Amino acid sequence: MSRGPARAAGFTLIEVLVSVFLLSVLSAFAYQTLDYVRKSRESTSVAYQRLREVELAVHTLVTDFEQAEPRPVRDVLGTSVVPAVLADPRTTNLVSLTRGGWPNSAGLPRGTLQRVTYRLENGTLVREHLTVLDATLANAPVRRELLKDVVSIGLRYMDTSRSWQDTWPPALAAATTASLTLRPMAVEIVLELRDLGRIVRLVEVPG
Repeated sequence: MSRGPARAAGFTLIEVLVSVFLLSVLSAFAYQTLDYVRKSRESTSVAYQRLREVELAVHTLVTDFEQAEPRPVRDVLGTSVVPAVLADPRTTNLVSLTRGGWPNSAGLPRGTLQRVTYRLENGTLVREHLTVLDATLANAPVRRELLKDVVSIGLRYMDTSRSWQDTWPPALAAATTASLTLRPMAVEIVLELRDLGRIVRLVEVPG
């Protein structure tokens, strides 16, 4: 019995179209997976950087209070003496204080005490320090932006009777000479951040 003509080797048009369709579907899934991994990596990197900024800002605050020194300073006009730690809601400053332990790796002719001031400006926590303790109008402060997207920052100070005060020196002691060197026993720091919410730290002040 004779056989018909042999079928030519190769793929039919339908098989090619099905293969192209499947390849397109797999490519789309692969692209979506890669795009998700890329976006997830970028989001993780941004979140990690933000946490690093918050950690550094809180660490700087804590370190400054932990190294607070009982050294008052003259005001820039030289007419009065400013307490070692000053938190007055009538000013734009959150707090000003004298701290020790200022590194001097360059061996400059200066002491290790430093006067620092914190303020909140348009949602940014700013730290300023002076290169000399008893500064004049000619001594411009060194400014550093510590943290952005800050909704609010609250500071409370524990006095010797273990009561919390919103200002420092306490109202009852503000009129005395001893208040110039008075330091709180502890400081409560409450940071309200736009993205991370509320952060509370309690710092013990030595001395």
